[in-house]
Amino acid sequence: MLKEEKEKHLALLTTAEVKVEGQFVWGSNYTFLVDLIHEAGPDKAVYKPVRGERELWDFPSETLSAREVAAYLVSEAYGLGMVPPTIFRQDAPVGPGSLQLFMDHDPDYHFFNFNEEDHAKMLDVAVFDIVINNADRKGGHIIKGEDGKLWLIDHGVCFHEEFKLRTVIWDFAGEKLPDEIKGRLKVLRDSLVESNELFTSLNALISDEEITAMTGRIADLLEVGELPHPDEERR
Repeated sequence: MLKEEKEKHLALLTTAEVKVEGQFVWGSNYTFLVDLIHEAGPDKAVYKPVRGERELWDFPSETLSAREVAAYLVSEAYGLGMVPPTIFRQDAPVGPGSLQLFMDHDPDYHFFNFNEEDHAKMLDVAVFDIVINNADRKGGHIIKGEDGKLWLIDHGVCFHEEFKLRTVIWDFAGEKLPDEIKGRLKVLRDSLVESNELFTSLNALISDEEITAMTGRIADLLEVGELPHPDEERR
C-alpha cells in the first residue's frame, strides 16, 4: 500500500461517520464490522471497543485496543507494512476503541495452506512477532487480501514486558537473519529512544517498561543473529 493511500485510509478512519453493521462472533472480545460513511461511499473497518475487552490475568485491563494501534505503528516503523491502517478513536459507537481498515480476503486461505511464495514471506513476520512479543499468532491471523497482499491482524495481546511469544510460525527457527532485516531492526531500535516521535506515540498506548522490553528483544535478535527455537518447557 502506497504512502498516499495509507494516509487517505488513516484520515478516513479518523473522520468518517462510523456505523455498526454486525458483530464477529468467534472472538473472546466484542468485535464489530462497521461502515465508514463518507462522500465517496462506505468503506469497512473492524472496531474493537475498550468496553468489550475480556479481562486477562496477565495484561492490564482496557489496553488491548491500544495494543492493536501500537502493532500498526511498529509494523510501519520496521518497514513491514503488513498491518492494515489502524487508529484509536474516541467517538466510536459504543465508546473508545481501535478502528482497523477491513481487508476483503478468502478466509480459507491462511498460513497452513500458503503457497511457497507466501510462505517465504513469513520469516519477516516471525521477526515482527518476536519484536512485538505476540502472544497469539494463529494461522488465521495472516490473511491474503483481494489485492494479493498478505496482511496481519489481531494484535491485542502483544508487547507484554515478560516474554510471551506464542505462534504457529516456527518454520524458520535457527535461520540466520538476512542483512536487510538486520538493517531494518537497527532503524527500529534507533527509533525507540525517548526523544523520537515513535516513542512518544507508543508511550500513549503501551508502558515505558513494555517499550524498554521491546528494545531489549530487538537487541537480542541483533546480537544472536538468528531466529530462536521454541522453548522445550513451553507448549
